[in-house]
Amino acid sequence: MHTKTLGRTGPLVSALGLGCMGMSGMYGPADRQESIATIHAALEAGITLLDTGDFYGMGHNEMLIGEALRGRNRDDVVISVKFGALRDPQNGWSGYDARPAAVKNFLAYSLQRLGVDHIDVYRPSRLDPAVPIEDTIGAIADMVKAGYVRHIGLSEMGSETIRRAAAVHPISDLQIEYSLLSRGIEDGILQTCRELGIGVTAYGVLSRGLISGHWQKGAAQAGDFRSVSPRFQGENADRNLALVEALRAIARRKGVSVAQIAIAWVAAQDPLIVPLVGARRRDRLTEALGSLDVTLSAEDLAAIEAAVPKGSAAGTRYAEPLMAHLDSERG
Repeated sequence: MHTKTLGRTGPLVSALGLGCMGMSGMYGPADRQESIATIHAALEAGITLLDTGDFYGMGHNEMLIGEALRGRNRDDVVISVKFGALRDPQNGWSGYDARPAAVKNFLAYSLQRLGVDHIDVYRPSRLDPAVPIEDTIGAIADMVKAGYVRHIGLSEMGSETIRRAAAVHPISDLQIEYSLLSRGIEDGILQTCRELGIGVTAYGVLSRGLISGHWQKGAAQAGDFRSVSPRFQGENADRNLALVEALRAIARRKGVSVAQIAIAWVAAQDPLIVPLVGARRRDRLTEALGSLDVTLSAEDLAAIEAAVPKGSAAGTRYAEPLMAHLDSERG
């Protein structure tokens, strides 16, 4: 497993990270034992970066990771945690809270659920419009000084917010959706990260399974994020699956899977980028790990661009109410 440093100041991590959100029900039911086995398999394969959020399953995901890491060397793993999203008992979303007092409260609960004495990368999940980013980052910086946090990251922030945050404390990385179907980062944000020496941890590299080569229209059940996501609905799904078939033809010529070529494409866009794969099962993890052996030539990249041009995705990546919370969509 190759490793790289997240940005100029972040931790050393594996070239591929494991996003654990799907192990807590966001994409339908998940198997607890298989989830833990998948985390163990990832660690054994050399993956050191585990990404979670304190609101994934209302703490379920952090407790799952804590259970999976029990008895292992804490320093062998880099744990990345997002905080700030507010939930209700009906699994609804109630906005964001990134006030300094809330930062420390959320952190205390995460440390307890994970069973660790520090978090490697701590980041607000979204920009709280009621709180200056300087106040949020300053509060996390206090926790860095106290030893409870090692590095500060961001999530779905635009260029102006990134610059303001970096003026308060070094930022290790920006976590943001990036895939063949979601390329907004290319319109300024990626350049900002390059300038400031900030790494990128890219989630949604398979567009929540849409370009994995496995998803079929109508597969999402109630409670699955994809059952309401615009890109998975009606004619949007048909148009997007046509793009997948064009990508599949290229993958077949190279003797790899659709998922592998899609992940490899993200990794090939910039050395700053560490793709996060959301495998919930060991077989999907094995497939994702195979992307590390895929080398894309200039001709391959041109063919992929022709098959799935920038801006060709049908539908937004979230429903409109959730899109409004994305500071990254404002550039």
